[in-house]
Amino acid sequence: MDTAARARAAAREVVADIEPQHLQEVLFDRLAEGSMAPGVLVFLSAQAGNAAVDLESLAERSAGVQLIYEGLRLTRSIAHAEPWTETTTDEIDADIDILAADVFVSRGFYLLARTEASAAAVETVQDFGRDQTLRSRRDADTETLDRNLEADIFALAVRAGLTAVDTDPSAEVLSFATDLARAEGEKLSAAGTVLSESAVSRLTELSGVDEAVPSSASDG
Repeated sequence: MDTAARARAAAREVVADIEPQHLQEVLFDRLAEGSMAPGVLVFLSAQAGNAAVDLESLAERSAGVQLIYEGLRLTRSIAHAEPWTETTTDEIDADIDILAADVFVSRGFYLLARTEASAAAVETVQDFGRDQTLRSRRDADTETLDRNLEADIFALAVRAGLTAVDTDPSAEVLSFATDLARAEGEKLSAAGTVLSESAVSRLTELSGVDEAVPSSASDG
């Protein structure tokens, strides 16, 4: 199983018990359509710190980061669309989306709560709320503020992955991760595109491991 498929499967498993079925379908649809780059980056970061790490042991961390991203990404899109301004079918769908976003974030938090990335997860959500508040100002740099989410999530993914193998991420590797996300913009490409072989090699170099290079992200 490639890392993108592994990340998607891990995230789906965490929300597989959600009811009613319609809500579960919304959750699954979001995971099917979205880039798995955040979850994959957890795997690749851990491998950058320890090439022999068991990927199965990282499934919850990967899912936690991916779910928090999906929840905040969905919240951002809802806030920008403002579907509640009219009482229509779109508003009803938005209610389901808001609930889905809450499920994603809460489940993601639960998975990271007992890890070294827990504080960073809280900071990511707090920073997202601050950025979206600042975005409403007339002179706000909306493009930069919106892209902060991806940058923060990539930093969270690196932290979750490296601390899983007892490695504290350096300022350089965190900066590399955020720059990688900012180069993408608000909509992330498939994991295999964002996390190219050159990006993975650089991640490994910055993480201080000279042995085997982590597996590629594949697609997804």
